[in-house]
Amino acid sequence: MLKQSLQQKLSQKLSPQQIKLMKLIQLPTIELEQKVQEEIEANPAIEEGVDEIESPEFEDYEDRDLQHVSADEINVDEYLSDDEVPRYRLVANNSSPDQEDKSIPVAMGSSSTQLLESQLALRVLDDHFHQIGVYLIGCINDNGFIRRDLSLIVDDLLFTQNITTDLKELKQVLGIVQDFEPVGIGAVDLQDTMLIQLSKKAETEVVLVSKEIVKNHFNALSKKHYDKLLSKLSINEDLLKKSLTEISKLNPKPGSALFSSTGVVQHIIPDFNISIIDGQLDLEMNTGMIPELRINSGFKDLLQGYKETKGKQSKTQKETVFFVKQKLDSAKWFIDAIRQRHRTLMYTMTSIMSFQEEFFLTGDEKSLRPMILKDIAEKVDMDISTVSRVANSKYVNTPYGTYLVKYFFSESMKNEQGEEVSTKEIKMILEEVIGEENKSKPLTDAKLMEILLEKGYPIARRTVAKYREQLNIPVARLRKEM
Repeated sequence: MLKQSLQQKLSQKLSPQQIKLMKLIQLPTIELEQKVQEEIEANPAIEEGVDEIESPEFEDYEDRDLQHVSADEINVDEYLSDDEVPRYRLVANNSSPDQEDKSIPVAMGSSSTQLLESQLALRVLDDHFHQIGVYLIGCINDNGFIRRDLSLIVDDLLFTQNITTDLKELKQVLGIVQDFEPVGIGAVDLQDTMLIQLSKKAETEVVLVSKEIVKNHFNALSKKHYDKLLSKLSINEDLLKKSLTEISKLNPKPGSALFSSTGVVQHIIPDFNISIIDGQLDLEMNTGMIPELRINSGFKDLLQGYKETKGKQSKTQKETVFFVKQKLDSAKWFIDAIRQRHRTLMYTMTSIMSFQEEFFLTGDEKSLRPMILKDIAEKVDMDISTVSRVANSKYVNTPYGTYLVKYFFSESMKNEQGEEVSTKEIKMILEEVIGEENKSKPLTDAKLMEILLEKGYPIARRTVAKYREQLNIPVARLRKEM
């Protein structure tokens, strides 16, 4: 039977302002610059400049539905008081006028597609073949391969470009594209691009054997079954070794050089800078090109005029006051949110720097202490999600290089002495052991587990495999060399 009833319950809910603040904390410096500029353009109550009045501490604004607030309910004095006008001084507090600008200009160049099309334009082709060539170039991915089935491309040309062709004609044009630089571009798979690159080399005995291996024994090559290759090819070990060396010189991703050299050169702008001054760590926050912000004084003048003529306003004037009030609320919140973001980031990074002080002083990665998000969250009395937002999207410049902040977080485990050690330390030792192994007889995960145990790190074979995969190191069979 259906019936209605009333029920009271308590629940926590983030206000829209709190959600926006979390998003501001997550933004790196360069994106925050764009956000500030967008806010200046969207809200006329915000302008660039410096106020002489200090801002009050950040307070969470209530999640109010401003549409239900009438102009008669607005207390104009709250918006005319200079004591309520916040100030943004992040640049002034964290940089000096003679500070060197170390930003790197972004280099632009022709796109990879344009370079390939320019090579196509040098070929003597009619319009029909040229259009097919342009479409094929558009199908090439970042690695330089055409991953789509050629029969599907024939259908696409007909239905989307109104170009009638067949598989034979398409392969003919594809052969022209595969003759472009870089060598191997336009291949359908790894085996195809290796054959294209080998076909451009002089036909020596080593190259001919390399072609035979790639063309007819690719599976044995990929699995490094060298004994099978020696048996099937009836060649000596020296010739096989030279052929494998020749194959190893081939580019498995021919498009990578093209795309990396012609696209936008991306660079990292650190959000923090840590330096060592007289043996002590010094932390600065990079505020980039973010301008100082203040409330537009013209909006105060509008409210001052409203106050002087209160009770005589028309409907239009009341709507104007309501608009001004909304923009002032938004401006106050945004400027205070920027200040709160600055404090949160500095407080969190200061705690991380203090926790990993030994590393920042010495640069020795083995001195990194085990540290998880909860450790810092408890230290700064913030939520774990807030610390996570700082760690996942911010970079810090140190005397030893630039690191993502989350790099300094790692889990811990106990060694034979019962001491807590960072998993990063174990990964570094694992990487060193694999680097020093005999490549003709690479170490299995079980053997690596035994070596780590001898060094005082009792971890399971599955854990060794997990760390090896995280280091992007293949299994022993694929590390084998002649």
